[in-house]
Amino acid sequence: MASSSYISLMDLASGDMFNSPQTPERISRVMTVPVDGGITDDGDFDSLSSECCEKTIIVANFLPLQAQKDIKSGQWLFSFDEDSLLLQMKDGFSSDTIVVYVGSLKVDVDPKEQDEVSKTLLEEFNCVPTFLPPDLQKKFYHGFCKQYLWPLFHYMLPMCADYGNRFDRLHWQAYLSANKTFADKIIEVTNPEKDYVWVHDYHLMALPTFLRKHFHRVKLGFFLHSPFPSSEIYRTLPVREEILKALLNADLIGFHTFDYARHFLTCCSRILGLDHESKRGHIGLDYFGRTVYMKILPVGIHMGQLQSSLNHPSSSTKVKEIVAKFNGKKIIIGVDDMDIFKGISLKVLAMEQLLQQHPELQGKVVLIQIVNPARSTGKDVQEAKREIYESTERINDVFGFPGYEPVVLIDRCVPFYEKAAYYACAECCIVNAVRDGMNLVPYKYIVCRQGTSRMDEALQIAPESPRTSMLVVSEFIGCSPSLSGAIRVNPWNIDAVADALNMAITMPGVEKQIRHKKHYRYVSSHDVAYWSQSFMQDLERACKEHYNRHCWGFGFGLSFRILSISPSFRKLSIDHIISVHRRTCRRAIFLDYDGTVVPHSSIIKSPGPEVILFMNSLCSDPRNTVFIVSGRGKNSLSDWFAQCENLGIAAEHGYFIRWNRRSEWETFPIAIDFGWKRIAEPVMQLYTEATDGSFIESKESALVWHHQDADPDFGSSQAKELLDHLENVLANEPVVVKRGHQIVEGVTKGLVAKKVLSTMISNGEPPDFVLCVGDDRSDEDMFESISNTAYISSLPVSPEIFACTIGQKPSKARYYLDDTVDVLKLLSGLTGASSSTTSTSNTETEVSFKSCA
Repeated sequence: MASSSYISLMDLASGDMFNSPQTPERISRVMTVPVDGGITDDGDFDSLSSECCEKTIIVANFLPLQAQKDIKSGQWLFSFDEDSLLLQMKDGFSSDTIVVYVGSLKVDVDPKEQDEVSKTLLEEFNCVPTFLPPDLQKKFYHGFCKQYLWPLFHYMLPMCADYGNRFDRLHWQAYLSANKTFADKIIEVTNPEKDYVWVHDYHLMALPTFLRKHFHRVKLGFFLHSPFPSSEIYRTLPVREEILKALLNADLIGFHTFDYARHFLTCCSRILGLDHESKRGHIGLDYFGRTVYMKILPVGIHMGQLQSSLNHPSSSTKVKEIVAKFNGKKIIIGVDDMDIFKGISLKVLAMEQLLQQHPELQGKVVLIQIVNPARSTGKDVQEAKREIYESTERINDVFGFPGYEPVVLIDRCVPFYEKAAYYACAECCIVNAVRDGMNLVPYKYIVCRQGTSRMDEALQIAPESPRTSMLVVSEFIGCSPSLSGAIRVNPWNIDAVADALNMAITMPGVEKQIRHKKHYRYVSSHDVAYWSQSFMQDLERACKEHYNRHCWGFGFGLSFRILSISPSFRKLSIDHIISVHRRTCRRAIFLDYDGTVVPHSSIIKSPGPEVILFMNSLCSDPRNTVFIVSGRGKNSLSDWFAQCENLGIAAEHGYFIRWNRRSEWETFPIAIDFGWKRIAEPVMQLYTEATDGSFIESKESALVWHHQDADPDFGSSQAKELLDHLENVLANEPVVVKRGHQIVEGVTKGLVAKKVLSTMISNGEPPDFVLCVGDDRSDEDMFESISNTAYISSLPVSPEIFACTIGQKPSKARYYLDDTVDVLKLLSGLTGASSSTTSTSNTETEVSFKSCA
């Protein structure tokens, strides 16, 4: 079902539909702008500081702050949340970088107090709050984000209304409105010429469009902390295109794992028709002249904070309590949020299975499950909690006895120093989530098992003693690929999880030491500082060409995107080219056919009378060498242009060349031997049989493999494989293998232009005017070829070169015309110039030729 669209989603997202009160006073600016440089993008900055400094603006749904209001004094009290990832990632930035946070508070602030709170947060914490009205916050966060988008990204489809909310257009509008509010706050504090903006997570996936619309060259990164689902799941989203296009307005998009990035790229291919390329290890999507890069790197932990928690006096005290309480028992630790995707109930059932299969472990092993408070509400969360309690009670009744409970549930808010104590005492840690974006619990466990001197003292172990740890992790969580020494399990396979737990607690100590050492080496070197530093380095690289290209914005709502092209790219001035045409003496003109002189939309593919008239007029001037260069066959082209006596024709992309109607067809010399076809055709046939919807087109000069009717993802993959295969088997054959748009074929138009120009030069008639007009990818070879041939050759004077593509788009051409109507206007102007030249007197013509020679 096609998703609905709006004329302007920017207006829709203004927030007016909720009648929400706006912040009465705009916050003071943190941004600085050079007075002499100005601003290249649109924006009204009413408060500028005197000196420039680079900032990184970190944007997330919630600020890294803890806030509470003193009941007696009525004053707000704020402090940094030391556990917040947003705060910890500052360690990866240079010391002279100013970090500004944009996000919401976790508490409601009365509109009358918002100005004062904003000023306090900005001055004391460099935080810019986005105050969303309660109704908007409910629809945005609890409605669209937590009840629809988050379950969908975790592979939960709302098949039944009782289990997950279905798509609600009002909630989607609230999502857009909230994202625009965030963007407005960023606009107030950013200098687009110097600052970097880093947006976090699925709550703000529409934000890049709102920000890019205002600042075309904003340096913008986005990191997704949740899974990105497979295309089969994502395509069920009614606003799938809008979200993809919004994300593509970022410069760098980060994911925890390759799987998540691969799913995103597949969605871009299937839904938007975009192909990605990998260059020197960097994956990028070409999107209207901009390269949107992908970053694949799991987030890390803050080593200093963990070690401080281990050294906390309360941790040592708690460790002694745990050792005394569970003396002689092996502890398996689990720490999870209370939600339906953490697999807590499956974990408890696996513990039950373990005790059933290994009765000797009864009384010797205990599962301590810490349950963090739920981040969302709903019937599904309550049912999951009820199931966990019922299973735990049953297991403890069956396998427990006085002084022993196999499963210990700790269902409260547990401070981290207490969690660190449990980690340090646990023989094994299990993370059994059925789907999770990253999950840092295994990393924290590993560091806590490494310990500190104070923790060693509490545990009564020697400082030099070898360390051990064991991990059982679900294969469906983001940290799994980076933990090569963990036992990976399918959480739905309860028997396999039980076996993994048994293996973990009975494994020889030496093997546990080896696995722990490997894990600790990775976790300690890939901490949160490494993650943020690496992302910022890639963001800087992705944005380095921002001010070397021209940018234009176009499109409505979330379909808005930036067209980025070279500064030298401009519309071809017909008056200018006619002026140059008149003062030159030897002219080479190359014209594509379909989409250039005849529109693609035209039902009649043969040239009209007007085109024939222009061709004859241009060719009547002896100074002009005019060629139609097309992928069409020679018979069609020769029939259509039978009335054009002096027109040159290059058919099948130049394999067949005819200089005029009187001359014979020439074949391109590198491919006279067709022995390569006997090699290539069986290979192409093999891929055709394996790729439903593909077919081979046989031309005299080429074999073309079409896959436009195949599955987009599979067809593109097969085309890449075929290209590599053909290049290998045809390496010593006189043929070129090239990939076009949904095709793989042989000869290129660039060779035609090179042959014609070289022939003119060798005949003593070097061109001083070269015009090449085309509309598609195959014409890019001509644009490149005319530049290379003209400048490399030893010419008395460098020619005037006009490489012109149809439409404003990224191209190797320096000029563009809007459509075929503009092309015909150009030909009409050149025709007039040629006619006026040829109508001069014989004497004038002779003198002109002599002066040109």
